[in-house]
Amino acid sequence: MSRSLMIIHPLHTNIPKPERFTWPFCYEPHPLCLLACDEVKQEIERIGPKEGKMFGVLVVEVNGGLGFLAAYSGLLEGRNDWPYFVPPVFDAQQPDGYFKQKEREISALNQHSSSETQNLHKEMSQYLQLWLFQQYRILNAHGEIKDLVEIWRDYHQNPKIQKKFPLPPGGTGDCCAPKLLQYAYLQHLKPVCMAEFWWGPSPKSEVRYHGEFYPACRGKCKPVLTWMLQGLEVDPDPETSGFLHQGIEIVYEDEAIAAVYKPSGMLSVPGKTDDYSVATWAKERWAASMLPHRLDLMTSGIMLVAKTPEAYHHLQNQFAARTIKKKYLAVVEGEIQQPHGVIDLPLSSDPMNRPCQIVDYEHGKRAITEYRVLDRQQSPTTHRPVTLLALYPHTGRTHQLRMHCAHQEGLGCPILGDELYGHKADRLYLQAESIAFEHPTTGKRLHLFCPQDKKIWPI
Repeated sequence: MSRSLMIIHPLHTNIPKPERFTWPFCYEPHPLCLLACDEVKQEIERIGPKEGKMFGVLVVEVNGGLGFLAAYSGLLEGRNDWPYFVPPVFDAQQPDGYFKQKEREISALNQHSSSETQNLHKEMSQYLQLWLFQQYRILNAHGEIKDLVEIWRDYHQNPKIQKKFPLPPGGTGDCCAPKLLQYAYLQHLKPVCMAEFWWGPSPKSEVRYHGEFYPACRGKCKPVLTWMLQGLEVDPDPETSGFLHQGIEIVYEDEAIAAVYKPSGMLSVPGKTDDYSVATWAKERWAASMLPHRLDLMTSGIMLVAKTPEAYHHLQNQFAARTIKKKYLAVVEGEIQQPHGVIDLPLSSDPMNRPCQIVDYEHGKRAITEYRVLDRQQSPTTHRPVTLLALYPHTGRTHQLRMHCAHQEGLGCPILGDELYGHKADRLYLQAESIAFEHPTTGKRLHLFCPQDKKIWPI
């Protein structure tokens, strides 16, 4: 049996095909992918990898029927030649190949510490990285070819980005999705749908759940897949379909400020593809209004609006001095036993997978969250325990509350409905429940709350 036949696995089912191919950066796994993944998981268990790894499946049309391809990101147990899975786009692991030979030469230079040797080491490393990316000859559905350097530079037209990141990040082209599509195109197979899932323990810095499905990474894969998907009819990008255009409610108002309720799914400020937001809504009512703070798209709750520049700067200064106190309510998966505690985990953005954050003890900014358990119950949909928490952020890092709840060094219990760090639900169960601050003109301390009919508990 040829190697190609060992890699193309038959899929015997009456499940109908989707109308369009998967949008890889936000999707629900198609039933065909779920069926294929069940078979791949059996192969993974046979291999028994010790480290956590992303795996993927690509359902394809083959000989009038359906089959599927399987892949893993990077190396699996130090190998890239497992027979069940598609091969790499380019094999740089051959011991006697050009890449490994040059790698050994560069490593040998490390034994010398002169500045001339160090400069030579840097030049050789840069040249070898450039050479490697040029060997990745990437196809799209039209049959056109570009190497990774061309794809990267065509995608990132901004001169600032090109100057800061002249070459793709290491490992680009070795993720599941590019490997799967490249093999399908080489074998003249028509892609039908695709999905990726995590198997094994989570990395220390990220949040990954065993067996859960995840979108393709944006830093490495977005430029490559933008090229590779050309020629396929693909599902629309949900991020370009617009966001919620209603539901704002005024909680408090006077001549200087207003407090409003922002629903989950509404932007705080205009986005790339949608101008409608709390900020634009406020501008329509109060021409000079500005927002001194924001809430994430999927977070609901109370927000302040400054009607005058003076009020805006006064509130900004209070935020900077951390004298404004905010209380959030969150429903988290699982049962939190300790009634009260403080989470102190440094966070930084994940440049390869924006907007996700990672725990980063070396370069991250300190992030502190206090929590209190308010109530516990069983979810009416999953019949699993959930806990209502009061969260008090002492710092204001991006996704701080979501990461502190989800990460194994925090609570290890993701917020219900958190698609980035947990599991999908009908909404993200995180709400800015109250805010306490000094009024910018009267100097009085105000404590404002969400409307009672907007509460997220009980679920």
